[in-house]
Amino acid sequence: MMTFAISLFAVTYLALLVFPKYRAYIALVSAGIFVVSGILPFGEVLGAVDWNVIMMIAGTMGIVSLFIESKMPALLADLIIEKMPNVKWAIIALALFAGIISAFIDNVATVLMVAPVAITISRKLKISPVNSIIAIAISSNLQGAATLVGDTTSILLGGHADMNFLDFFAYKGRPGMFWVVQAGAFVSLFALMFLFRKEKENISNVDRAVVKDYFPTVLLSGTVLLLILASLAPKDRMPPVVQDHVNGLICMTLLASGLAYDVLKNRSRKAVERVLLEIDYFTLLLLAGLFIVIAGITKAGVVEEISKLFVRVSGNDVFVIFSLIVWASVILSAFIDNIPYVATMLPVAGSIAAQLGMDPTLLYFGLLTGATLGGNLTPIGASANIAGLGILRKEGYEVKATHFMKISIPFTLAAVTTGYILIWLIWA
Repeated sequence: MMTFAISLFAVTYLALLVFPKYRAYIALVSAGIFVVSGILPFGEVLGAVDWNVIMMIAGTMGIVSLFIESKMPALLADLIIEKMPNVKWAIIALALFAGIISAFIDNVATVLMVAPVAITISRKLKISPVNSIIAIAISSNLQGAATLVGDTTSILLGGHADMNFLDFFAYKGRPGMFWVVQAGAFVSLFALMFLFRKEKENISNVDRAVVKDYFPTVLLSGTVLLLILASLAPKDRMPPVVQDHVNGLICMTLLASGLAYDVLKNRSRKAVERVLLEIDYFTLLLLAGLFIVIAGITKAGVVEEISKLFVRVSGNDVFVIFSLIVWASVILSAFIDNIPYVATMLPVAGSIAAQLGMDPTLLYFGLLTGATLGGNLTPIGASANIAGLGILRKEGYEVKATHFMKISIPFTLAAVTTGYILIWLIWA
């Protein structure tokens, strides 16, 4: 049974890499085989899917869609640009702004919001927007690991380790991932300053975007606030169903409120249809399938065997295991999607920690750092990078991988190395 489970998982993962357009269907078919073959009992299927994670992602996607439509992000970017003396600082400011936004909003959505501002500035100055769009994309990837809602990988970690919103700021009495990411962002800032040192053109006035509606801004702020309050509320006083799904219920309820407000205000369902169409159901189906697949390989004992292999290779040395997880994640995430990778490796990291009798936080945070930031190394390593290059392609700019990596490699190595050192010092 274990041999069959390993073979099926290997074929599944290979298919996910070779056929990225069909990843959701591949994961669902594989999940079905795990159930039909008897590896995972049919009665455990619904329990294998983390519905809290699914609802959080779906709700956040919808709220972000309303927020983007309101033009508030574009206005904030315009206000920042007005204060910048030249192109170098404009690029850096936009990259930092994209990072801040990305700590609370999906990375791809952040790029779609901020990139048009960079395009507008470049047109007015008659310069190439390539470098600024690359900086915006990689900066948004970096900050995605800072909070619970910043990236799908963070939401996966939160679901697996039962971490709440505030745990990313302070966890078990120590600094959380937020501060590790900020330290990485600070160091990588110097890399950007060096890379763009020659961009000294002055910036002319930029027309400010006009905000259509402030309610989506209130909605997004309310989402963050309620997630914080939920982190502080005692779970034992909540109904059992709410305990396990509180974050997801918050996100979905606020999305429903936003859609209801829009219908009442405009007396039209067009916004509802648009938002519902913009939710990435493909990713939601992929995650649902992966949760079942991972439950299957866990049931078959594959996760435990992989963790034993890590322990044997490292000679029971925690530093070696930590280093392997961080840097292997960086390399692998540069070429493969980090969502299935992180979903697979979280239970492996937990099993390794259990075998060594240690707190798994060191390995969890190392995995998140390597897998999230490693995607910045290459143009295909992260969805935000692909989105950014797609915007440039529409503008008539074909970006070579070598050009992208001249910016991304120094930036990524600065951020990952900083996080690697800090996590070890704090959590070893």
